Amino acid sequence: MTVNVLFAAKPARWAEYEAPLRTEIEAAGVAAHIATDIPADQVDYIVYAPNSEVRDFTPFTRAKAVLNLWAGVEAIVNNPTLRLPLCRMVDPALTQGMVEWVTGHILRLHLGMDAHIGAAPGTWNPVAPPLSFDTRVTLLGLGELGAACATALAHLGFQVTGWSRSQKDISGITCLSGTAGLDDALASADYCVLLLPKTPATENTLNARTLALMPRGARILNPGRGPLIDDQALLAALDHGHIDHATLDVFRIEPLPAEHRYWTHPRVTVTPHVASETRAAYSSKTIAENIRRGEAGEPFLHLVDPGAGY
Repeated sequence: MTVNVLFAAKPARWAEYEAPLRTEIEAAGVAAHIATDIPADQVDYIVYAPNSEVRDFTPFTRAKAVLNLWAGVEAIVNNPTLRLPLCRMVDPALTQGMVEWVTGHILRLHLGMDAHIGAAPGTWNPVAPPLSFDTRVTLLGLGELGAACATALAHLGFQVTGWSRSQKDISGITCLSGTAGLDDALASADYCVLLLPKTPATENTLNARTLALMPRGARILNPGRGPLIDDQALLAALDHGHIDHATLDVFRIEPLPAEHRYWTHPRVTVTPHVASETRAAYSSKTIAENIRRGEAGEPFLHLVDPGAGY
């Protein structure tokens, strides 16, 4: 039996995904018709990007699952018409991209690379950087991406603490949870990396109160979600020198408006939401495996809990 797979994303993405999806679904042993224009009542699976034109899931009467192309699901999880299982995107390329961005930017700051790259010719200032053994990194969020980044940083010798809403246990990482755990995690953070999902409970996790808990001179990296930070509180902490630097990849409004202070603040580095990109060659494997599981009656991978929002 042939299953019908609707690709519901921006048209430019179809050119990128068409061949990899066909290859990986066939390799998974599933006969499938994959297209962008299948009638809703004939669709078995929806490969979905939240910026697609599909907003009403009511007509998809025989569909078995929505397979999100993005790691984040906040733009779809609260859709009142969605009654299907929703699977978020987890794949090795997403994880590897995030590990490389986080470790790369922490090492850039840790080693003082900007001072050397921007130095005038003839500048000779042989100040040795600190060692990772003496540097404390806190990761807020210990999901797939957070756990991978925490482990990579620990392997580089950093003292790593991770905080999550529910208690985790990761070898080599000090794992904390709860409100008191969050305060303790921030109080010991020379660097803080935000990798929490966007939910009502996580909005403004870094605010005036929690920023004040951090050691003076701490650095912040946010490749997670823009609303995790109270922007005005962070700018104030940067202006006063309590926070030494913020490297930000995600923002409440994207692209970041040209007039936003982050662009010109001397203590801020802006990157254009590139920390971890979905790559068709890898994410197609995750999608194909979930379609195979659906057809075999096996549990889907990376199911979203609507109550938790991720």
